[in-house]
Amino acid sequence: MSSQWWKPAVVYQIYPRSFADSDGDGIGDLGGIVQRLDYLQQLGVDVLWLSPIYPSPQDDNGYDISDYQDVDPTFGSLNDFDALLAGVHERGMKLVMDLVVNHTSDEHPWFEESRASKDSPKRDWYWWRAEPNDWRSFFSGSAWEADQATREFYLHLFSVKQPDLNWENPAVREAIYAMMRLWLDRGVDGFRMDVINLISKPPGLPDGDSAALNNCGPRIHEFLQEMHREVFAGRDAQLLTVGEMPGVTVEEATLFTDPARAEIDMVFQFEHVQLDQNGRKWDLRALDLRELKAVMNRWQLGLAERGWNSLYWNNHDQPRAVSRFGDDSPEHRVRSAKALATVLHLQRGTPYVYQGEELGMTNAPFASIEDFRDIESLNHYAEAIAAGEDPGRVLTALRTKGRDNARTPMQWDASEHAGFTTGEPWLAVNPNHAEINAQAAVADPGSVFHHFRALIGLRHSLPVVADGDFTPLLADDPHVYAYTRALDGTELLVLANCSSETVIVELDARGEPLLSNYDDDPQDGTLRAWEARVLRR
Repeated sequence: MSSQWWKPAVVYQIYPRSFADSDGDGIGDLGGIVQRLDYLQQLGVDVLWLSPIYPSPQDDNGYDISDYQDVDPTFGSLNDFDALLAGVHERGMKLVMDLVVNHTSDEHPWFEESRASKDSPKRDWYWWRAEPNDWRSFFSGSAWEADQATREFYLHLFSVKQPDLNWENPAVREAIYAMMRLWLDRGVDGFRMDVINLISKPPGLPDGDSAALNNCGPRIHEFLQEMHREVFAGRDAQLLTVGEMPGVTVEEATLFTDPARAEIDMVFQFEHVQLDQNGRKWDLRALDLRELKAVMNRWQLGLAERGWNSLYWNNHDQPRAVSRFGDDSPEHRVRSAKALATVLHLQRGTPYVYQGEELGMTNAPFASIEDFRDIESLNHYAEAIAAGEDPGRVLTALRTKGRDNARTPMQWDASEHAGFTTGEPWLAVNPNHAEINAQAAVADPGSVFHHFRALIGLRHSLPVVADGDFTPLLADDPHVYAYTRALDGTELLVLANCSSETVIVELDARGEPLLSNYDDDPQDGTLRAWEARVLRR
């Protein structure tokens, strides 16, 4: 399927609805992305990953797909897509599509035919039962919905408008593989596979914890190996397959990404982004840096011999990292954004930059529930209020962890609506776009943008970043993130003070300075507030 060209590569995720609007309707589109390709080329990224652009009722902002083989008119047309793909390739970059095949929209023709009758030829393309089990949806409430026409229930692990496909049916799998082949034939360079570890359901669909029961089900490796054979094997192109796998363990990820097994190239795991919660997403707790390092280090060491990891702080489902793990105050925002980027990008794995992360974009100041758009947040709020929870506490949780934080429009300049649109944006622009925007960042050599460019340059130019051994340091230090990378006599020391206080570390911090978020390097163990250093020794 591919060589390991992606080891020294960096991926940039675009959430098209919020990236750039070319026609003034307030919603980002493919034409807007084309207009910003030079910016992405200047940043230095290698791969663009598009969140779904397929036709969709937009119940879950495009992750509810009603036609896998076209483009939603909101974003443009197949001709617009071809123009985008050509522009990406002309600039030496690749384009990866989002693959959402655990479920479809309930408006997909497959499901419309499935629900038409118990005798429908596509009835068993989805999961139907006369009585529901006790499974819960990831988006609150039961995972089963009653269908009045046939008086049975269908399974939806996510929204009620996202019925789960039955991967046990060979016809379902072949239809999916045929669709994937069409996109590859069109020229796309691979797929990021949404919740792909949930496609194999446990036999009999027993009662119990639906998240645990469906995580890496009994046939998941068989299905992914079959997908590889049917879709990717024998193609000469350099392709990329990424599996988003909530709940996956290091041991499972090693199997999924072992090249000898021919399944996928790398995984998205979620363990590190669940540390600031008590069991459930909305029950907040303060992050302990020692716990974060322990998780990240375990993944680094666990995949050291075989397999590969995706490195990320942000994506379309996560709040902004500088507000979450850093310090988004005016005093520390820039340095903390640089520090977080430094410790992530120099680890072993493929880094992902989510749109606006390279600017230090922050969480938004949502004033009330009316400001939110995301179905997950709206469902949780309704359920929590109905259960008698304090509205203020619920809103605090939504402001902190809600997915709309990642989806506020990209901040291109200081003008009205941040240069995102000439119309009324579908989701309000963060008011701080007057200070945080791409135009200002590109013009400022000391900006977060140029720090990202430097980090990407190090990965491209130094083999030790992609291939070197990883050795964690100062595991018990509550403030300092530190490790070394070593390969063929070259060693990098990466240090970052993840606090707003000056600290002293008991390490030999001497070496050739490669990158810092301060103008000077004291060459000792002193680390100022949110100071990050990369040294070659």
